[in-house]
Amino acid sequence: MKYGFIIDNRKCIGCHACTTACKSEHDVPVGVNRTYVKQVEKGEFPDTRRIFSVMRCNHCTDAPCVEICPVEALYTREDGIVDFDNNRCIGCKSCMQACPYDALYIDPDNNTAAKCNYCAHRVDVGREPACVTVCPEHAIIAGDMENPLTEISQLLARQAVKVRKPEKGTNPNLFYIDGDDASLVPEATDKSGPGLWNSQARGVGHFAKAAEKMMHTNDDVDLLQMTIDNDIEAAYQRKDTENPNYIDVLSGKARRVYDTPDKGILWGWEVSAYVFTKAISAGAFLIPFLAIMLGYEVSPTAKLWSAGISLVFLALTGLFLVMDLDRPDRFLNVLLRPQWKSWLVKGGYTITVFGLLVTIWGAMTFFEIQAGETILLWITAAFAILLAIYTAFLFAQAKGRDFWQSPTLPLHMLVHSVMAGVSIFVLAALIFGQEDWMSILKNTLIIALVVNLFTLITELTITHPTTSAKTVVKMITKGRYKNLFWFVTVLIGNIIPLALLYFGNGEMLAVVSGICVLVGIVITEKIWVEAPQRIPLA
Repeated sequence: MKYGFIIDNRKCIGCHACTTACKSEHDVPVGVNRTYVKQVEKGEFPDTRRIFSVMRCNHCTDAPCVEICPVEALYTREDGIVDFDNNRCIGCKSCMQACPYDALYIDPDNNTAAKCNYCAHRVDVGREPACVTVCPEHAIIAGDMENPLTEISQLLARQAVKVRKPEKGTNPNLFYIDGDDASLVPEATDKSGPGLWNSQARGVGHFAKAAEKMMHTNDDVDLLQMTIDNDIEAAYQRKDTENPNYIDVLSGKARRVYDTPDKGILWGWEVSAYVFTKAISAGAFLIPFLAIMLGYEVSPTAKLWSAGISLVFLALTGLFLVMDLDRPDRFLNVLLRPQWKSWLVKGGYTITVFGLLVTIWGAMTFFEIQAGETILLWITAAFAILLAIYTAFLFAQAKGRDFWQSPTLPLHMLVHSVMAGVSIFVLAALIFGQEDWMSILKNTLIIALVVNLFTLITELTITHPTTSAKTVVKMITKGRYKNLFWFVTVLIGNIIPLALLYFGNGEMLAVVSGICVLVGIVITEKIWVEAPQRIPLA
């Protein structure tokens, strides 16, 4: 048995009965949807067409939301339904990043994830999902796709169907008859501007932050009034505005006219900050470890500083992780009720074990215990490297964000840890003094900066296979992040410190270089975390 959906676009009239039935059945709050009807207009007058597409969870055979969920709040039933248990959910929003179809949301009433669950409670008693029952045109067909006697099985056998984003490899079980790419492919249309049918407010819960800014700019209101007044010439004169939705319909370009509210940035400054503090924590251990392995004498004072700095920034890492959860009261579920395929779980245990190992090393140093130190250092170094790079694997599990699938992202994060570690010791040396082993800091930072520049160039110039990844690159290099990227990440964070270190000498130049590097890392992580999330998934 394997349940699925077919949406027959030949029949759908865009009445939104499925949306309201779903809201009624599951008491879905205002401002969020488990299912909704996306509307797109295409063509040029008088040959125009409005396309209706029901959007919802695809109940994927290889559901990325299930794999990334750290607490098994999402799971696949034996009948193929992807269901969820909001009593386990910690509100980490990983599932929302992993879903390529934008099917999940945070319930503003209980701050846990939610989505279409195929009305599992109805299916279990032999009834159909509420949306199927209420549809007046029988445009939504549900049932067991592996039973040749069911309607859905017979339709799949004789009709040409489409799925959304087949390249993601999720094997979705939501199929469209007469599906149109103008509606099914998010990049085919721009985000909706303000209008009669697409002005859904974002004024609830997690999605309330930008309602006024998005919906009530003067340019948009003026342009809307021009269209209402049928002042075509005036509208064309405004075609250089950022939101030319009312002009597109005149030119024949497909445009969205009804859409779900934009969820905005799901992982905000807390995630950027945790990636930064994690880099310092790992680097603060790795740099003295490198010196010891190269045969330098690292004093007990420097070792204690290494352990102390590492533990302080590790604690900050944990704090930022908990702050980003919409249910921080359940954060221990990651360790106590783990789902081991999730890199959020693996990362949680990495943080815990690394913190324990560094604490033991610090205690051994304080009490002058040398037995077994070398073995402990190597084990701790392995966990430090894993700490530095595990977020790259977590981001790779977020299949909804194509830019994060870069194979160079682990190197990106590892080299940032080295850069951060060197920089933090350059600053710490002002307090506990210079030591012989610190002679490696300058050359290590120069090498790390060169590798970092190479990594940045690779990440941004490598051939990206998807439109959304290419759009992110353009956003970083030529769009809204261009000033931060070129002037802070590249110039301040890499070129200036590289020049100071290579051509200059002196303690203060090293300090300035270290500060510049840390600032560059902060801004780079902000850009790398935020930019991919600005690409619409639906």
